[in-house]
Amino acid sequence: MKREFLPIESADDPRIAAYRNIRERDLVGRQGRFVAEGRVVLNVLFSTSRFEAESVFLRENRVSGLGDLIERIPRNVPVYTASAAVMDEIAGFEIHRGILAIGRKPETSGEALLDTLPDEALVVALSGISNHDNIGSIFRNAASFGAAAVLLTDDCCDPLYRKAIRVSVGATLKVPFARFSDTAALAAALQDRGYPILALSPRGEIDIADVRRSPRHALLLGSEGHGLSDEDMTRLPTARIAMAPDFDSLNVAAASAIALHRLWRRG
Repeated sequence: MKREFLPIESADDPRIAAYRNIRERDLVGRQGRFVAEGRVVLNVLFSTSRFEAESVFLRENRVSGLGDLIERIPRNVPVYTASAAVMDEIAGFEIHRGILAIGRKPETSGEALLDTLPDEALVVALSGISNHDNIGSIFRNAASFGAAAVLLTDDCCDPLYRKAIRVSVGATLKVPFARFSDTAALAAALQDRGYPILALSPRGEIDIADVRRSPRHALLLGSEGHGLSDEDMTRLPTARIAMAPDFDSLNVAAASAIALHRLWRRG
């Protein structure tokens, strides 16, 4: 059965209202929806993603080169097409890739997510990470090193923000995640389920290379500016990444990659 494409000839067409003024709506939110952008991300959305798409919007001159992607799109998901000029007018800026989709993001309870994880699981816990590039990179690292889930405090930024999804190359659509009100609630939920928590910081007591991985283990990362609180550092086991003596810190995303690789290899 041949795929049907729905041409959009006017920026005022109500069928593509969700795609209007993308950057502005990045800031104010989309009431339970998110924008996925680019071929790689949409391939994840329609293959290994945990989310459903409402629609797809393609620049008409890209359609002929997207056969494999288009085959993955369910038949009940409408695929709209438009010229570059109309698409850019709708989005509010020049859409270089010309490949967009709108997805739905149901809320997930942190406790409920933890209860679905297997007996052996590596979990990434994030506290106060407010940079979308860092969130996206950490999710990419989590997917690369087999993390079963990512848990976030409420003051972390949205993993389904358009840039975070793009930086993660779709990992935020694939790796399960949920939120907790604060670090204390997050830590309590992990500990109640038998997860030792390792807090990573330049002030950590032991070298990450010397950590012995438990079947269930959680890696806690704090914000790049303030790091983890003194309270967290006092009540949890802590680790550091050894580095040159004249420098003492890494970008939090880079640090997550090193630490997750260490724990993954010991799993």
